[in-house]
Amino acid sequence: MSILIINIKELLQVRNQDIIKVSGQDMKSLPSIKNAYLLIEDDTIVDFGKMTEIGNFSSNNVIDAKGKFVLPAWCDSHTHIVFAENREQEFVDRLNGFSYEEIANRGGGILNSAKMLGKMTESELYDKSLVRLMQVMKSGTGAIEIKSGYGLSLESELKMLRVIKRIKETLPITVKATFLGAHAVPYLYRENKDAYLSLIIDQMLPKISEAHLADYIDVFCEKGYFSLEDSERIIKAGQAHGLKAKIHVNQFNAFGGVALGVKYKALSVDHLEQLNDDDIDVLKNSDTIPVALPTCSFFLGIPYTPARKLIDSGLPIALASDFNPGSSPSGNMNFVLSSACIKMKMSPEEAINAATINGAYAMGISKTHGTITKGKKANILITDPISNINILPYSFGQSYIDTVIINGNIIKKPQEST
Repeated sequence: MSILIINIKELLQVRNQDIIKVSGQDMKSLPSIKNAYLLIEDDTIVDFGKMTEIGNFSSNNVIDAKGKFVLPAWCDSHTHIVFAENREQEFVDRLNGFSYEEIANRGGGILNSAKMLGKMTESELYDKSLVRLMQVMKSGTGAIEIKSGYGLSLESELKMLRVIKRIKETLPITVKATFLGAHAVPYLYRENKDAYLSLIIDQMLPKISEAHLADYIDVFCEKGYFSLEDSERIIKAGQAHGLKAKIHVNQFNAFGGVALGVKYKALSVDHLEQLNDDDIDVLKNSDTIPVALPTCSFFLGIPYTPARKLIDSGLPIALASDFNPGSSPSGNMNFVLSSACIKMKMSPEEAINAATINGAYAMGISKTHGTITKGKKANILITDPISNINILPYSFGQSYIDTVIINGNIIKKPQEST
C-alpha cells in the first residue's frame, strides 16, 4: 500500500540518516522543505521533495495537504500507560493540601496503583491499556516506551510486561518495554528493602530475560525510594541480563543519581526537576540524554526541568509525557509541547526536536524514527491548515492535528470516536 501526500505547505524535520539526536544550539534548527510532497510505501518513507520536482508516482491513496504542515509523529519515551485505575481521589487530596510524599506515606501513590493492579486480571488490564494507547495514537504519538512498576511482585510485574508485549503485537505503534520493578518498596518488604532488591535481581530479572519481556531496566532513584547503592545494584543486575538502563532521577532531590546514570551509560536520565551544575557537567560528553516531563511538573505543582540551562550548556533534551495515574494522567504530547514552551521557555523548534528525534533517541530508535528521512518508518502528522508551526504549542488544549499515520497506517483523526 502506498500513500502520496502532495502540496504540503512545509515538510518539517527533514534530515539525513546520520543524525540521531540534536543538541544545544542545533535544537533551534528544524530543517524543512516548502511546497513539498512525501511518498510512503507500506510502513516506510521512500521519497520526498519539492512539488516542482515530483516524479510520475502512482498511489492508491493521495492526500492533498494544501495549507498544512507535515512532520514526524511524536516519540514519547517515558510512560506508565499500563495501569489498573485512575487515582482521582489523590488529586483531590493534593487540592486539600497534601503533598505527593504525604499521600504516598498514607498508602497512596505507587503502592495504591500496585494494590489495584494486583486485583485485576491480565485480560482486564490489557483492555484498559489498549484504550489508552489508541487515544494517544490519535493525538499524534507514533512510538512509545511503557514501563512496568505498578506490580511490585513477581506475578504482577510479569503480568504488566506481558500486557505490554501483547500491545506491541496488536497495534501498529512502535513500543519499547522497560522493567521498573524498583519503582517503590511494597508493603510486604517495607522493613526489609534488601529482600525486595534480592527478589528483583534473583527472581524477576531471570524470568523477564528468559521470556524477552523487556528492552530496558529502570529504577526510581530518590530519597525514600531507592538509594544510589540500591540503584547501582539494580542497574548492574539489569545489564547482566542485557537490559540497558534508563533511570528516574532528581525529581525531588539531587544527590548523585545523574552521575550514576552516566557512569553506567544509561540511555536516559528522566525527570531532572532538581538539577545542579555538577549534574550538567557530568552529562557533557556523555551519550546519556536528559528527558524532561513538564506535564508532571504542571500536575504536581513542582519545579520544571531547567531546559534552558541544559540546552544553553550544549546538551540535548527530550520531552515525554510521563503518562501515569498519579502525577501525569495524560499522554497528550501536544500539551507536553505547549508546557515545554510556556513553562520551560523552549522555542517551538526546540520542543519539536525534543519530542521527535530526541524522543526517538531516548527510546533507542532514532535510526528508524523521529525524522523525515528516506528509509525511516512512516510515522507522520498532518496538521490542519495553519499559518505557521508555532500554532501547535501556542494553542494549548486545542488540537490542530488533522491526520495521524503510524507505520503506514492512517489513524482516525483525534476528534473522531472509535
